[in-house]
Amino acid sequence: MLNGLQLFKKEKQKNKAKKKSDNYTSIPIKIQEKEETKEDGNYIANNHESNNIDDRFWSKCPECGEYTFNKDLEENLFVCPKCNKHMRMDVRDRIEMLTDKGTFIEINKESDVVDPLKFPNYIEKVTSYKEKTHESESVITGVGRINGIRYVLCVMNPAFMMGSMGSVTGDKISYAFEYGAEHNIPVVVCSASGGARMQEGMMSLMQMAKTSRAVTKLAEKGQPYISILTDPTTGGVTASFAMLGDIIISEPKTLIGFAGKRVVKQTIGRELPEDFQTAEFMMENGFLDMIVERKDLKDTIYKILYMHKRK
Repeated sequence: MLNGLQLFKKEKQKNKAKKKSDNYTSIPIKIQEKEETKEDGNYIANNHESNNIDDRFWSKCPECGEYTFNKDLEENLFVCPKCNKHMRMDVRDRIEMLTDKGTFIEINKESDVVDPLKFPNYIEKVTSYKEKTHESESVITGVGRINGIRYVLCVMNPAFMMGSMGSVTGDKISYAFEYGAEHNIPVVVCSASGGARMQEGMMSLMQMAKTSRAVTKLAEKGQPYISILTDPTTGGVTASFAMLGDIIISEPKTLIGFAGKRVVKQTIGRELPEDFQTAEFMMENGFLDMIVERKDLKDTIYKILYMHKRK
C-alpha cells in the first residue's frame, strides 16, 4: 500500500508528463514500407505463380495466358489445348509433321550469305542466327513423301531473322520450284515471314519477281502448288509466291498481310475491322481457299495431292 509521500510523487510525475505532452501537436507519421526483394519471404509468397512456373517445363499461351506442360504442348502439335491458339512451330517439327518418317532429303542445305550493300554488322548477325538456330538460312527446302506421294517441301523459319527473304532465301525457294518442274512433282510451301530482308536492299525485293517466275515454271508442267500460310505471313512474301498457290491454305488466326495494320489505317484514313489481317478475315474476303487446323494439315495436303496425282 502506497503512503502519502509516494502518492504525491506519483501524481506529480503524472501531471508533469501530461503537461509535456500538451506542448506538442500530434503529427501523423507515415511509415515507409520496405521494398520487397527476391530474398524476402513476402516476395516469394506474393509472386508464387511466377516462381513456380519454369520455362523449361511450361509454356504460356500468348492468346489466353494459360500455362501448358511443354510435353503436352508438343504432343498437341504446339496448339493451346485451352483456346486452340496455333503457336509458332519449330521448322524441323513441321517438316516431321508433314512428311513420312525418314523420307525427307534436304536440298541446297549449305549456303553463303550475300551482303551486296556491305550493311553494318549484317554478316555477324546472320552468323549469330546460324549458331543460335543451327540452320543455314530462313528456309529449309527438300524432297519428301506424304503417305507415299513424292513432293517438294519448303518450310520458312521465323526463328531465323523472322523468316525474312534475302537473296539466298529467294534462291533456295526458286530452285525448289525448278526442281519440282524438272522432276515433275508437286510443291508445298509453308510460309512464315516478316517480309523482305532490309539489309540487302533492292536485292531482297528482286526475290519477289524471281520466286514468282519460278512458280510459273511449275505451272507450265501442270503440277500443283499448295501454299500454306502460317503465323505470320507478311510483306514481300505475301506479295509474291505465298499468294500464288493453286490452292491457298491457312492455319487458324494466322496474321496475313502486306503492310502493318497501323500503316494501312493511316493510309486509307478509316477504322479497320477488329479481325483485319487474320486468316478468318482473308477467308471471308476470298483470299484463301480454306482454313485447316494443324492436326488435319497432313491429311488435307495428301488428299489434294492425291486428287491431282498424274498417272
